[in-house]
Amino acid sequence: MRWWGKLIVVAAVAGVAVQFVRPRIGNPPVTAELQAPERVKAILHKSCYNCHSNETQLKWFDQPVPAYWLVAYDVRRARRRVNFSEIGKLPAGAQRAALYEAVNMVRLGAMPLPQYRLAHPESAVTAEEMAVLEAYLDPFPAPAMGMPAAAPVMAAAATDLSHVPDELNGLAFFPDYKSWKPISTTDRGDNGTLRVILGNDAAVKAIAEKKVMPWPDGAAFAKIAWQAVPNASGVLQAGKFLQVEFMVKDAAKYKSTAGWGWGRWRGMDLKPYGTNAHFSDECVGCHLPVKGNDFVYSLPVERGGQ
Repeated sequence: MRWWGKLIVVAAVAGVAVQFVRPRIGNPPVTAELQAPERVKAILHKSCYNCHSNETQLKWFDQPVPAYWLVAYDVRRARRRVNFSEIGKLPAGAQRAALYEAVNMVRLGAMPLPQYRLAHPESAVTAEEMAVLEAYLDPFPAPAMGMPAAAPVMAAAATDLSHVPDELNGLAFFPDYKSWKPISTTDRGDNGTLRVILGNDAAVKAIAEKKVMPWPDGAAFAKIAWQAVPNASGVLQAGKFLQVEFMVKDAAKYKSTAGWGWGRWRGMDLKPYGTNAHFSDECVGCHLPVKGNDFVYSLPVERGGQ
């Protein structure tokens, strides 16, 4: 047999052998499914559950290796991120917050993964389905929207800001953040909060010079969140202070977390968020859909080139 014939035989044998190298996906019991209206759950079943639940159903073309390896990796990673078969263990507010993030990923085109949609076109979320998800998550009536005034920014925390402990990943609190300049405002109808985004001097300078793609090292943002409380006219205003989040750019120092340092401090006592230093993986994952915007959601000005 010629050498190329032997090579074909070896390749064929190897191709068959690798089919038996199959990391188990499995479908553990559904212990606490997402609590949501049936119409909402039906959309999620169609578009999300194959990866983000314990009810994975593979197509025939997902079975052969190496396609199976890619599917197994994606499913394991997706379940760690959000698992709709177990999310019901969380408080109702936490479930809605996780769903809000998931829907935001869909809105921005990051989910379902483009390569997954290509092979599974039925997973695409239609405009009508997106409207259903958004209506469920955004109970704020449009005419009643209001934004926090400047006063709550200054009253965000009554503690001595010079002694706030560092985040678990080592990021230090910015005690001067209340003097930063307002950049944008946002709301979260899913959890009833209003937010203001502030920028430090480096961020404001980058905005003025239209040099935000990417943001320069040293640029930092603070996102302050309050409960949304309707006044006598039904307009939502800032109520109880909930938390302040920071992201600071240092491309080299924070290379492993998309070039940004992340931190979140909750409550009037400003308690660092998370259980370990890897909590910032959540932040990167949430901002992944805006990777093209240097991971920043709120772009205050038209992009400028460097």
